[in-house]
Amino acid sequence: MIPVSFAQRRLWFLGRLEGPSATYNIPLVVRLRGALDVAALNAALVDVVDRHESLRTVFPEADGQPYQRILPVEKAAPELVLRESDSERIAADVESVSGHAFDLESEIPVRAWLFDVAPDEWVLVAVVHHIAGDGWSLGPLARDLAAAYTARCAGTAPEWEPLPVQYADYTLWQRELLGDEDDPESTGASQVEFWRAELAGIPEELPLPFDRSRPLVGTHAGDVVELAFDARIHRGVVSLARERGASVFMVMQAAVAALLSRVGAGGDIPIGTPVAGRLDEALDDLVGFFVNTLVLRTDVSGDPSFMELVERVRMTDLRAFGAQDVPFERLVEALNPARSMGRHPLFQVALAFQNAPASDLVMPGLDVVIEPAGTGAAKFDLSFNLSESFTGAGEPAGISGGIEFATDVFDRSTIERMAGWLTRLLEQVLADPERPVSRARILDDAELRQVLGDPGEGNDVGREVPVGVLPVLFEEQVARTPDAVAVVFEDLKLSYGEVNERANRLARLLVEQGAGPERFVAVALPRSAELVIALLAVLKSGAAYVPIDPDYPADRIAYILEDARPMSVVTVESAGVEVPAGTTRILLDDPTTRQALEVQASEDLTDSERLAPLHAGSPAYVIYTSGSTGRPKGVVVEHRSVVRLFGATESWFGFGSQDVWTLFHSYAFDFSVWELWGPLLHGGRLVVVPFEVSRSAGEFLGLLVREGVTVLNQTPSAFYQLMQADRDDPA
Repeated sequence: MIPVSFAQRRLWFLGRLEGPSATYNIPLVVRLRGALDVAALNAALVDVVDRHESLRTVFPEADGQPYQRILPVEKAAPELVLRESDSERIAADVESVSGHAFDLESEIPVRAWLFDVAPDEWVLVAVVHHIAGDGWSLGPLARDLAAAYTARCAGTAPEWEPLPVQYADYTLWQRELLGDEDDPESTGASQVEFWRAELAGIPEELPLPFDRSRPLVGTHAGDVVELAFDARIHRGVVSLARERGASVFMVMQAAVAALLSRVGAGGDIPIGTPVAGRLDEALDDLVGFFVNTLVLRTDVSGDPSFMELVERVRMTDLRAFGAQDVPFERLVEALNPARSMGRHPLFQVALAFQNAPASDLVMPGLDVVIEPAGTGAAKFDLSFNLSESFTGAGEPAGISGGIEFATDVFDRSTIERMAGWLTRLLEQVLADPERPVSRARILDDAELRQVLGDPGEGNDVGREVPVGVLPVLFEEQVARTPDAVAVVFEDLKLSYGEVNERANRLARLLVEQGAGPERFVAVALPRSAELVIALLAVLKSGAAYVPIDPDYPADRIAYILEDARPMSVVTVESAGVEVPAGTTRILLDDPTTRQALEVQASEDLTDSERLAPLHAGSPAYVIYTSGSTGRPKGVVVEHRSVVRLFGATESWFGFGSQDVWTLFHSYAFDFSVWELWGPLLHGGRLVVVPFEVSRSAGEFLGLLVREGVTVLNQTPSAFYQLMQADRDDPA
C-alpha cells in the first residue's frame, strides 16, 4: 500500500470528520469561443487523467489509516458532463458545480462540466479536490489539457515527454527527507523543534472584528471582496522592499499585520501562508498536493514604525522559510494546540501571493480565456489572496486579488470596509515608513463621523458640520477675496492673494525636501507675517506643523524635536534653534533659500504634486502640553478637528470677513489655533501682535483701537489689565 502524504492525511481526516464538502475544491474555469470539438475535449480530459496518477487516486482506509489506491485509467476515465446555460445563468452554474462534494474513498478527485452558453461559446469547469492538487497544479493541468485537445483534434494521441516522477514517488521521498522524528538529527525532528520555539505562546485565537460570535462548528461558507492597489502603491511597495532587502510579500505581510493590530487583533499576529513545496524541478509539471503552509508570527508590539515592522517580518520569514520542509499537518500534531471545530488551528488569517507560472493556452480554432473562480467556501476567517501585474517594460502596474472571508463571522460590508482600511494604511505608511503604524489613519471621513458623532440640538445635533482640509478651505477664501487684507504685522499688510502665493512657493520647497501627509515639519519662528505663511505652507505641503516657540528653554525645544522627529525645521538664524543631526534646517533669512523660493510656482498645489492625497483625517499640527505633570506630551490634531471647531460654533458667533482678530498667544499654545484659523477661514483680518506689545497692556490697547479688533481672546486677568490701561490713559 502506498501511504498518503502528510498533507493528504489531514484532508482525508477532515473529510471523515466533517463529511464531503466543497471546502477544499479547486476549480479551473475556461471560457472557449469558436468551433469546439466536444468529443476531442472529452478524450483530452481522459488523456490528462491518464498522465497524472494523482487525478485517478482514491483514498480507502486500512486499519484506521488512509492509503493511496491508484486506479487504471480504464476504471477512472472521467466523463465530461454537458449542460445548457446562458450568459445570465452561467455564473451561478459555475458556482454550483464548483461546490461538488467528493467522496474521497471511492470517487476520483476530478470532475468536469461543459456548459453551452451561446452559439460557439462554451465554459469548461474542471474541479480538482485539494487532496490531488494545489493552485500551482492548475498550470500543468490546463497546459496538458490544451496539448491533448490539439492532438485529439488531429486524430492522434498526445505525444508528450513522460513525467519523471508521479505523486506517489514524492510521497515516499517526503518521508525519506524528513527521516525518523525519534532521531534528533533528522530534518523532521530539528524543524519541529524550531517551530516549537518559534510558535511558543502563540495566540490560541486571533481577536478579529467579528460581526457575530463564532459558531461551535464552522460551516466553511465564504465569500470574496475584491482588493486592488494601483500602480503608485505597487511602486511604493517594490521600492520599500528593495530598500530593506525584503520581498513584496514581506511588505504586504507587514501591512496586513499592522491593519489587524489596528482593528484590535493585538501585537502578536500569526499569519498562515502557502509555499509551493516543489523543491525539485522534476515536480514542476506534476499535478499534486505539494503546497505546504507556514505560520509567520508577526510582532507588532511596541508601536514600531512601518520600516521597523518590515524588518521584523523579514527576519521572521527568513527563519521560517529555512524550516519549510516539515508539513503543517505534522506541526499541528506535534504542537497540539487547543482544537475547535469552529476555527483553524495555529492561525485564522492567511496571506497568499499567486506566483505560479501563467498558462497561455492555445487550442485550435478556439479563443481561450482562463477566468477567476470561487467555490463559495472559506478555509480561514480571512484570507488575503494577491498577485502582481507589470507593464510591458516590467514596471509595477498594480497588485490585485481579493479578501476571502468566512460568512459565519463576517458580513460582506465589514470586509469591504477592511479593504478600504488596508488601502489607506498602505498609502500612509509608504509615504512615511518611519512613522509608527499606530498613527496611520485607516477610517475614511464618513466612518470617522460615524464614530465621533455630530454635535446635538443644544449643541446643534443633527446640523451638518463642515469637513475639509485647512489649506483647501483657505484657498477657497482666497478665490472669494484675493485682495482683502489677510495678515497685518507692524507696518506690513498682506492680502489673501499675497499670503497664498508666498505660502505656495514655500510649500513646494518643502515638498522637494520630502514633506507630505503623515510627516511633521517644525516651525520655529518669532512672531511675524512669515510665521503665518510658514504654518500655512506646511499644511499646503500635506505635512503637519510642530510649533516651537524660540523663546522656549533650550532643553524643552530639544526634547520636542527629539520626540516629534520632524523631517525639517523652518526657522531663521536669529532664532538660535539647534537642529538635531539628520534633520533638515530651512532658514528663511538665508539668501540661498530666498533664491530657491523665487523660482517656485505660486499657484495652489494639487494632490498630484504631493506625496499622497490630503484628506480631512490627515494630521494638521502637533501641540505639546505644558509638561507641568512630567514630560511634555505631543497631541496630534487632524484637519477635521479644527474645521469642526468652527463649524460647531458658527451659530454662536457668526464670524465673517468684517472681523479683525489678534494672534496674541504663543503659537505653540493650543489656543493659537482658534486665533490663527478663525480669521483665515472666514475672510477676516489677522493682526499678529509683536511680542513686546503683548507684554504691555497700554501698547496692546493702542493696537486694538488702531486696528479695529472685533474678536479678542484674553484671560480675565488680562482684561482687567486692559481696563486699567484704559482708565490710566482714556485718550
